[in-house]
Amino acid sequence: MSAPTRTNIPGTGALRETGRLFALGLDVLRLLPKRPFQLREFIQQCWFIAGVTIMPTAMVAIPFGAVIALQLGSLTQQLGAQAFTGAASVLAIIQQASPIVTALLISGAGGSAICADLGSRKIRDEIDAMEVLGVSPVQRLVVPRVLSAMLVAVLLNGMVSVVGVLGGYFFNVIMQGGTPGAYMASFGSLARLSDIWVGEFKALIFGFIAGVVAAYRGLNPPPGPKGVGEAVNQSVVVTFLLLFAVNFIITLLYLQIFPAQRL
Repeated sequence: MSAPTRTNIPGTGALRETGRLFALGLDVLRLLPKRPFQLREFIQQCWFIAGVTIMPTAMVAIPFGAVIALQLGSLTQQLGAQAFTGAASVLAIIQQASPIVTALLISGAGGSAICADLGSRKIRDEIDAMEVLGVSPVQRLVVPRVLSAMLVAVLLNGMVSVVGVLGGYFFNVIMQGGTPGAYMASFGSLARLSDIWVGEFKALIFGFIAGVVAAYRGLNPPPGPKGVGEAVNQSVVVTFLLLFAVNFIITLLYLQIFPAQRL
């Protein structure tokens, strides 16, 4: 009998890549408590990611807050519910807009730099040399970069929330003639501390996803410098897709756990 031929099943490549991506994420979580921790690398990466994302994030947060405030203000005026404009716009900014804006900037600026750095090391055979010497590239290079992306994402999310709320307040009160007292009173009566916590939790998870995806594509680029550029583009696109899917799941779970706060 002849040996069975190996057939290529459609979709197995994508499943294999997905499994490797999840395996890298699990390796990062497993190596977090392992010593020695690369503190210097972690601080350098935090400083770099914060430096390339603070100003763009602040500039993007202002129009995000303005658009949300203007749209919700127009809708509440049509429904005769102007008193709830503050709560609706602020909750939308804190729960949805701030984590998404933060994650997009972390992925687009910081994640692309992480992917390009690791990809250039890979094509220069530095990663293979580390493995030959018995040094784990995941512990030495990936873990501090993922942790720095998570920390900067959480801090930037707080900044985006403040800037977005102030921008929404300005455009609602100044541009649409809203009442400052009603804006703040509706927000204080309907918002809860858990709304802020879920926004910070989303930013933490999104930073982890952005860091892991960027590191995975950087460690597995196509050959050559052109392949590194393709890996950077792929990391940003894949991160965006995962962010929106994970955001939907977290929001759904949150509304199931805390349903009474919207009454």
